[in-house]
Amino acid sequence: MAAKSDNPGNQSVDAQEQMVAGSAWMTAGSIFSRILGAVYIIPWSIWFGTFFLQGNALYGKGYNIYSFFLIAAIAGVPSAIAKQVAHYNALNEYGISVRLYQRGLVIALGTGVAIAALMFFGASLFTGGDANLVPVLHSLAWAILIIPTMSLTRGYFQGFQQMAPSAISQFVEQLARVIYMLVTAFLIMRVLKGNWVTAVAQSTLAAAVGALCGLLILGVYYWRRRGYFRSLVQHSNNQLVVPANQLYREIVTQAVPFIVLGAGITIFQLIDQYTFAPIMHAAGHYTDAYLNDLFALFGVNANKIIMITISLASALAITVVPLLSEAYTRGNKREISSQLTNAFLMFEFVMIPSALGMSAVARPLNIVFYGHAQEALGASILAFSSYLSIILGLYTVVSALMQGISQNKRAVKYFLVGTVVKFVVQWPLVYFLGTFGPLVATGLGFLVTCYLIIHSLNYQFGINYATIAKRTNGILLSSIVTFGLARAVVWAGTWLLGDNRIMSFVVVAVAAVVGGYFYVYTMLHSRLADDIMGPRVAGLRRRLHIR
Repeated sequence: MAAKSDNPGNQSVDAQEQMVAGSAWMTAGSIFSRILGAVYIIPWSIWFGTFFLQGNALYGKGYNIYSFFLIAAIAGVPSAIAKQVAHYNALNEYGISVRLYQRGLVIALGTGVAIAALMFFGASLFTGGDANLVPVLHSLAWAILIIPTMSLTRGYFQGFQQMAPSAISQFVEQLARVIYMLVTAFLIMRVLKGNWVTAVAQSTLAAAVGALCGLLILGVYYWRRRGYFRSLVQHSNNQLVVPANQLYREIVTQAVPFIVLGAGITIFQLIDQYTFAPIMHAAGHYTDAYLNDLFALFGVNANKIIMITISLASALAITVVPLLSEAYTRGNKREISSQLTNAFLMFEFVMIPSALGMSAVARPLNIVFYGHAQEALGASILAFSSYLSIILGLYTVVSALMQGISQNKRAVKYFLVGTVVKFVVQWPLVYFLGTFGPLVATGLGFLVTCYLIIHSLNYQFGINYATIAKRTNGILLSSIVTFGLARAVVWAGTWLLGDNRIMSFVVVAVAAVVGGYFYVYTMLHSRLADDIMGPRVAGLRRRLHIR
């Protein structure tokens, strides 16, 4: 094994390359998983027919509750494990990292069983009066038994900067989930002509099926690399002695803030889920079925699509935490500042063009996924949500950055401030703006949180705003032109081809290729991609014959 360079410049380059490589794996796994998790909705919606919006609303409500319980069951342990494993690995104490993983498994198994039991036997307490949610929550409880162990193992690999196992298991998990969902939906709704609530319950049970497959993939990876891990332990310094109780304490201390921050977006969605209908009932005379349809549009349909772009930021955030933890352990403020600046630039590099591009194709994209049900309103909500995704993505990044430098309590405090803002503005915004109200309230709440975190990071370590501003100008200019090109393709394509589902897909595909190629070309031609992503992109420039 090669010795590490003492040159700070080389360390900075190595860290950037490591960040890019890790981000590439996590981004690929996350993006493919999100795409699978969104594309299934096309056949799913066709087979549900007139029950689609009701079914999707029920699915979304169940998943919001499940997501919160899942985060509590996982208890932030995987991210905490990744952070602490990276910390001890930086000290060449790999034996302690292995013990951390073993102690984490005990916690994950215990919390998984407890939270799954609470969700299964207490399902009626969390339905908000919707009896259809009970079988959905029962089916989702089984996934909570498996996912904590799977997520913990992913965190262990990430602590060693091994992102491929996590990315591949994530993809396999989603693939198995989608296959089970589609098969059961087709059999129940089209072959057996069954009940749509039963079909939704089987679609949510798919989470457990996918989790089992993802865990098996991780087990195979661990078995193949067991010799490598043993070698690291044998060549450790073995100078630190950490009692078992201290290991548990470290895991819990690091994990609790991850629960709150990791559940941030889910908490805001639950606020919408439990407050939207009561506020709308106060604003006018609406039926529950109609409000369920509206909730499906902004709380499920649009959210499912924008999470594809938000996953870019999430993948980046997961990658940054162990790297920042290593720099923080070494006490290298310059390296921390450099990584913070790189993280923001990498976020902008992928998030801004993705969000603007999605907004440009919102109408045909909405038709591709959801047909013509509530077409105009659904497209408007998707376009607005696309802009909102920039703020949500930024939150996932900055909260992870704070955790990476062990500023957990401060990050939680800032999130609570943002939550208070969400609560304060929720009622008037929903009352006067209807379906757009929850989205605006969410944007304001997370914007406040992001501002407070970024201000704190800059105060402590310094963020190179001059570099960020200069490169942001190039990213923003290219993204706006990309938006314009995509909009032009959408206008021309819709006029020429019409707006049925197939033609809308063709229009979206052409717009994505035209806009995407322009953005990639300008980034590579201007060498801005090299500055942000590192020298590896030079190979892509050669393959595309860009000078």
